[in-house]
Parts: sequence; C-alpha cells; structure tokens
Amino acid sequence: MSTRPELLGYTAPLSPEGRAGLVPRPPWHYVGEMLVIEYWADPEAVAAVLPGPIEPHPDPGRCAAMFVDWQSCSDEGGELLDPSRSQYKEFFIVCNGLLDGEEVTTCPYIWVDRDFALARGWLQGFPKKLGSIWVTRTFGLDCAADPGLREGATFGGTLSAYDRRLAEGTVRLERISGDGPTHNDPPIHNVRYFARLSAGDHDRPAVNELVRTVSRERSVGEIWEGSATLELFGGPTDEHDRLAPVRVGKGFRVPFAYTVDDLVTVTEL
Repeated sequence: MSTRPELLGYTAPLSPEGRAGLVPRPPWHYVGEMLVIEYWADPEAVAAVLPGPIEPHPDPGRCAAMFVDWQSCSDEGGELLDPSRSQYKEFFIVCNGLLDGEEVTTCPYIWVDRDFALARGWLQGFPKKLGSIWVTRTFGLDCAADPGLREGATFGGTLSAYDRRLAEGTVRLERISGDGPTHNDPPIHNVRYFARLSAGDHDRPAVNELVRTVSRERSVGEIWEGSATLELFGGPTDEHDRLAPVRVGKGFRVPFAYTVDDLVTVTEL
C-alpha cells in the first residue's frame, strides 16, 4: 500500500510543497501611505451597520474613509523582490461605536485590488471586495508631477468597481498635524462571516463572530493635515453610499506600518 505525502499550506490551494497557497503564513508586515478623511454620516445609517453588541457612538454618525497605498510581506520578505505580490491599494470606511462603554471602530465596507489582500482580509474579518483604487503619490522631488509634502499640496483617491465610480476624495495639506486623525484611532472590531453551503440550511452561517484585530510593531511617520472632500456613489451591488457624508472634517496623510499575527474572538453572533 502506497502512502501519499500530506498537502501543505496556510490557505488554499494546499500543495505538496506548500507554495501554492494564496496567503502565506503569518506574521504579515505592512507599510503604507494613508489618506484619512474624517466625516459624519447619517446617524441612523451608521447605527444600521454596527454589528452585534456595538452601540452607537455619543458623537452620532462619526466615520472615516481611507484610501491606502500598501506594501506588505511575510517574514521571509520574498514578496518585496517580486512587487506584484507585495503592493496593493485599498479603500475602506470605518464607523465609530461603543463596546462595553469603550470606543471602537468597525469596517462595514472595503475594497482592495489584489486577490491575496482580499483573502487575507477575510481571515481578519474585513469584508473585502475587489475594486480599482488609485492614490496620489509623492517622491520627494521638486517637479510639477509631484505634489510634495508642503502647504497647499493636494492628494486624491478614487475607487471604482464593476466599471462604476464608487468613491472619490481629496486632502489638501495645510500643516503638520499635532495629534493625527481620531475617527479611525479606536481598536477595530469586525465580523468574520463565512456562509454555509448545505441544502435547507443556507441561512445559518458556518462562522459568524465579532473579532478584534491585534497588531504590533506599529509606527507612524510625519502626519500632515488639512481640508478634505469626500463623495460616495451607489451601485447595484453596493450600499456604502448610505454612509455618504453629511459633514466632512479634516483630512490627513499618514505614513503607517504595523505587523499582524493574532486575532481575538470577542463573541459569537
């Protein structure tokens, strides 16, 4: 009787050598440049997307929208020499709430432009969908194509999916920020949800839990702040425009790095 070797990998597809999996084993290291736009949506619309035990924030309707240009890698770092496996862009919205009296955020909607980042997000409870995201970059050079980090420089971000524009925003730099953004600062709590494929039992998910993201080795570069704009547009398979801004606050440009290799289950839903 022959014996076959065990198939290996952290995520599917498992394979004899374990190299074919879409997502490598944690830890995952991230670095990126974020455009953070603080705003307020209709309080009832925000309350409608707060999961499980999370209650509305005392500052009703508080949200943040983020356009991010990321680079990431596993411990081996091979992705950095094969940039198509390390670079991606993302747009997402977080809403503020309270959990047991403590400030938290939750992410009801998020888009990303690479499959490995989508699958990695699902593992963490981020409800990622595929989209096309673009963010203005700076290279520190004095030329017309580079806005630079200076007063008056304006950065933009856009999101499209299924050939439709879904979001666009701008941040006009006015000063170096003393405190940085606050709407996205509280710890993020998301819903890990995986449907069940079982005849007669489709409405009972296989996994439905509120989780808290755990990160370490966090670092932040020089933050700039200024005025901002944000527009959200609807689509036939999207509802994020229910969280469209009724008031826009400050915008920020934030260089940010962190590492993820853990997740805490708060409660079953």
